[in-house]
Amino acid sequence: MRLQSFISSAATLVVGAVSVYASSLHASSEFRSQIQNDTSLRYVANSGICETTPGVTQYSGYIDVGTNMSMWFWFFEARNSPETAPFTLWLNGGPGCSSMIGLFQEHGPCSVNADGNSTHLNPYSWNNVSNMIYIDQPIGTGFSYGTDTVNSTEAASPYVWKAFQILFESKLFSKYASREFIFATESYGGHYGPAFVTYFEEQNALIAKGAIQGEPIVVSAMMINNGWYDPLIQNRAFYTFASNAPGYGQLQPDDVLKNISAALYGPNGCVAQQQNCYAAGNSTDSDKICSQADDYCGNNVYVPAVGNRDPYDLRQNSSGLFPPEYYTTYLTNPEVMSTIGAESAYQECSSDANGLFVNTGDDARTWLPQLSELANSRLKILIWAGDADINCNWIGGYNSVLAMDWYGNETLHNTPLGNITLNGKPIAAVANIDNFTFARVFEAGHFVPAFQPAAALEIFTQVINKEPLHSV
Repeated sequence: MRLQSFISSAATLVVGAVSVYASSLHASSEFRSQIQNDTSLRYVANSGICETTPGVTQYSGYIDVGTNMSMWFWFFEARNSPETAPFTLWLNGGPGCSSMIGLFQEHGPCSVNADGNSTHLNPYSWNNVSNMIYIDQPIGTGFSYGTDTVNSTEAASPYVWKAFQILFESKLFSKYASREFIFATESYGGHYGPAFVTYFEEQNALIAKGAIQGEPIVVSAMMINNGWYDPLIQNRAFYTFASNAPGYGQLQPDDVLKNISAALYGPNGCVAQQQNCYAAGNSTDSDKICSQADDYCGNNVYVPAVGNRDPYDLRQNSSGLFPPEYYTTYLTNPEVMSTIGAESAYQECSSDANGLFVNTGDDARTWLPQLSELANSRLKILIWAGDADINCNWIGGYNSVLAMDWYGNETLHNTPLGNITLNGKPIAAVANIDNFTFARVFEAGHFVPAFQPAAALEIFTQVINKEPLHSV
């Protein structure tokens, strides 16, 4: 989920003290890092919540990444071949939105029933083929709690890196340090993905030189669906998409489109302000310049482009009910919270965490150069998008990757999107260029796996197998 201020969204190892959360059946354990100061790993093993497949291990709890900084995680072992399956991190966006959205509404082991008090197994869960970890970051998001100092994408990177240092140093997760590491994210993940993976690689280089101690985090593939990569390009795409969303037609009347165009290209309009933001770089004035640009573009371009539609699924109105929010009721159940080890009230999307990013204009900054560099490094990358999403629509995503400065730029421009099928039905239009793939997923909104669970699992499986996307 990508939020903006102008629109509302929607016990294996024991080191140190051991306590019991709610039930004597589920003891919590603690591991204290010997390298990272003021850090620890506190968890409940096999709570019996959500993943009820026999023999499949799960852990939930907190990674303390600093003093009064407790980052929530939930890990699920792969249902099949967990000893060899890759290790996948999932992060939702916002910024400030919980990864429990991905867990319960998109591709986790279970979904919550309409009663808000029970679950059923998800046959299309991504832990069919991968060990999965979901993390709530920055602090204040989801079940995470404590002091939040993160006010930008760049500032968020070190804490996620530190979280994996603590995880991989522990006996509980050390075996996953050498696995294929998949970085999967969505929405504001268009910022998080390029930034975090770049930071991981920079830290790997320092570790290799002996400049710092730590576990290398070698990302083998990165997946970003409906990402927010380059605001200048993607704000322009709001007009294009509202004028004619491929497969759905014109979304807004002519007079609204005229106003959007004027807001984009008029004096001191969205495009001019975005360009000023880019030119400001990281100067002392950049926070104000970028924040103002983001606010203007949001109110005068994005909001009218959405109109009374659901920004995450143009086929619904603004009261869109899919995917349902039953899981939020479930996660406020005191018994569920105690059993999984949650120590704070659940916040699906934290306005406080989001506000810190708003104040620095982080949303208006581009991470396309870093994405380009990662593509140039031949990292396995999938940029995909549900074609019914307005918020981070596929036209804006496609135009962003077409603008990347990398060796495959010309080839991508000359490669038309071609359909792939699942059991004979078209599921996506794709372009594969070496290790890079762009995909438009048909009849899916912002949360692709919620709308097309079978297609999403097949695409995920092909990516972790390092295959170009293809028909099955």
